[in-house]
Amino acid sequence: MSESLSDFSLGKRIQPKGMIQKVGIVGCGAVGQEITRTISEYGIDVVFLDVDENRVAEVYKQLNEQLDEVINHWGLTQGEKRAILSRIKGTTDYADFADCDIVIESISSRRRGTSIEIRKDIFKKIEAVVSRDAIISSNIATLMISDLGSVLKFPDRAIGIHFILPIYKTHVVEVVRGINSSDDAYQQVVKFAGMINKKIISLNESPGNISTRMMVTTINEACEILMEGVASVKDIDTAVKESTGHLAGPFEMADRIGLDKVLKYMENLYQEFGDKKYMPSPIIKRLVRAGYFGKHVNRGFYNYHGGKPQDQTVSCAVIK
Repeated sequence: MSESLSDFSLGKRIQPKGMIQKVGIVGCGAVGQEITRTISEYGIDVVFLDVDENRVAEVYKQLNEQLDEVINHWGLTQGEKRAILSRIKGTTDYADFADCDIVIESISSRRRGTSIEIRKDIFKKIEAVVSRDAIISSNIATLMISDLGSVLKFPDRAIGIHFILPIYKTHVVEVVRGINSSDDAYQQVVKFAGMINKKIISLNESPGNISTRMMVTTINEACEILMEGVASVKDIDTAVKESTGHLAGPFEMADRIGLDKVLKYMENLYQEFGDKKYMPSPIIKRLVRAGYFGKHVNRGFYNYHGGKPQDQTVSCAVIK
């Protein structure tokens, strides 16, 4: 009887139980790219999925440019860049997630509302191809992981992982257990976070977690101060950064996240809690209507050149 290498499982990946060796990312926009880069930098293989081959090629190009920018600031060598990119694979086929240990949904929908049905469909497509032990997660900001996990055959595998921007500078992730999340799933995510040098903020399930709820109320209050004519965009940002040690001021933060996404977060939280502190500021609405979405379109509260804020677009006179 002939025998082959496969009979002895030779040549196959040998994965000790509990080890995280490959992670899938669904949706590789600005946030998805930061997640992908961060995971790969710590030696873990990453498969990202996007809508078509043109978009996959565009993501490769953007990742390449981002790493070149890091090299230009002496933060990386060419050899390290090649190693990072070698661990990243783009695809349009969910089947390429088959041997992933964790798959994270991180779509960047510009639609109004939560896009919850789209995300549920993504969860079902992921579960159809991954192993029983694989964790299915979402980079959730205002959604409930229990709602997303309700469509799974095995909802115990669903657990939320929220990466806080800027991902390469912040050292924490919010880990959200749903009603059905198992202890094993939670421990796997804790282990994964440690592998990418992130501390765990363990949360009971609540829309907005900690960071998003605090972020939108801070941005709203900053907008209120601006509308009152107390200070300029730049001075408000400077005051917050210098007095609190935050990495970014509220307007810089809003531009980085995207004002259209900030508006969605505010609307979702206001709908959930009915509290006026989450009601979107008129400034946010006005800028979004005008197409001033933030850094990714080079104009928001600031104008951007080469990815850096140059001057503010919003003045006290403009908003009155």
